[in-house]
Amino acid sequence: MNKFELVFVPFPVIGHLRSTVEMAKLLVERENRLSISVIILPLLSGDDISSSAYIAALSAESNDRLRYVVIPGEDQPTVELHVENHIPKVKRAVAKLVDDYSKVPDSPRLAGLVVDMFCTSVIDVANEFSVPCYLFYTSNVGVLALGLHIQMLYDKKEYNATETDFEDSEVVLDVPSLTCPYPVKCLPYGLATKEWLPMFVHQARRFREMKGILVNTFADLEPYALESLHSSGDTPRAYPVGPLLHLENHVDGSKDEKGLEILRWLDDQPPKSVVFLCFGSVGGFREEQAREIAIALERSGHRFLWSLRRASQDLDKELPGEFTNLEEILPEGFFDRTKDKGKVIGWAPQMAVLAKPAVGGFVTHGGWNSILESLWFGVPIAPWPLYAEQKFNAFMMAEELGLAVKIRKCWRGDQLVGAASVTVMAEEIERGIRCLMEQDSDVRKRVKKMSEKCHVALKDGGSSQSALKIFIQDVTKNIA
Repeated sequence: MNKFELVFVPFPVIGHLRSTVEMAKLLVERENRLSISVIILPLLSGDDISSSAYIAALSAESNDRLRYVVIPGEDQPTVELHVENHIPKVKRAVAKLVDDYSKVPDSPRLAGLVVDMFCTSVIDVANEFSVPCYLFYTSNVGVLALGLHIQMLYDKKEYNATETDFEDSEVVLDVPSLTCPYPVKCLPYGLATKEWLPMFVHQARRFREMKGILVNTFADLEPYALESLHSSGDTPRAYPVGPLLHLENHVDGSKDEKGLEILRWLDDQPPKSVVFLCFGSVGGFREEQAREIAIALERSGHRFLWSLRRASQDLDKELPGEFTNLEEILPEGFFDRTKDKGKVIGWAPQMAVLAKPAVGGFVTHGGWNSILESLWFGVPIAPWPLYAEQKFNAFMMAEELGLAVKIRKCWRGDQLVGAASVTVMAEEIERGIRCLMEQDSDVRKRVKKMSEKCHVALKDGGSSQSALKIFIQDVTKNIA
């Protein structure tokens, strides 16, 4: 068969872009006849220096098999319109690719577009070029199935989201992809507010138009959810191809002196003795919440590495930053009393930290990439959801799969849209940390077993490698 090409359109935030790039790398490594172009829209967090450096490094790596097409930045509108406003540029980039190939003998043939979960409007571009469109879902199968289930209920007029009602309700949903009843209090903010629900329902309708769905998970992690999706009969085929992790150089972690100092400190700590707290690139806390965490850490008696950042007042304008004076914010004498046991830092080389034997537990916002990284390194987590689908992730990991320790069962708020959260008190946090760091716990044993399965999935003959192979076979049928 002749050569063929896929065009990837990731959502322009760094977490989505990284996993898309890892997906593209895996595919071109596996299939010699395949080439991929990744169209990079202007990043929504454009002021993030590390993101700009990452994109510059990608551009320098471009070659005949894996190309990065960077769309120039400009004033950014709201998140909902960001992708739509760049559709003409995506269309021009695809048209140029097709035109360039038409002029060169033995060039690849366009076989399809692979679009991010937040780029579903690009399906119209695929239709214009008469090629199939595939979805790349950067989170888990469980939340994918939840969104599809709620869309079905909504279209049947059997679902009514009122945020204040849901936050205080004891009502549960029967979600086909979960074995446990799902409390409506654990619904992601976007599925529980009249403001955002129509967008997510529309997104789920478009998911159903896709030829197939690549999901950043692996078969042994979510067997029940995968089976429920496949047996529903009205959704595209799901390919569990994860975990897609940027593992290169994770041991070195950082060429930055601060990063190296953190890793050297970890090397001096006993195995599994340190609790690591880190909340993603847009996760931050108000002063009163930071104080409660500090009290809990000190009372717990455990060694700690705490990546603490100040909550942003408006994420559209600025990312979380550093507190100007931690001595004023944290309890008086905190640093003196904990100087031999812990470190409070700003940015953390998360992957490199999780790889260190000293780390025994991870308090995380529960972003899906962070969860997969913790599973890869066999580190148990205590999720503290801050935005997006993280409330679902926390429920699934703790209640459904038994792979996490819960600090509390239900969480309020969403930092991405400025929805207020409730201050979590030191007693709850301390209890969660003690449970997380228990050396012989059932959760720790289950995480260790799942970590082994995680590694097997990516080996030759593993479930994720097999899913990739089937995906490639399905794509080639489009142009046979």
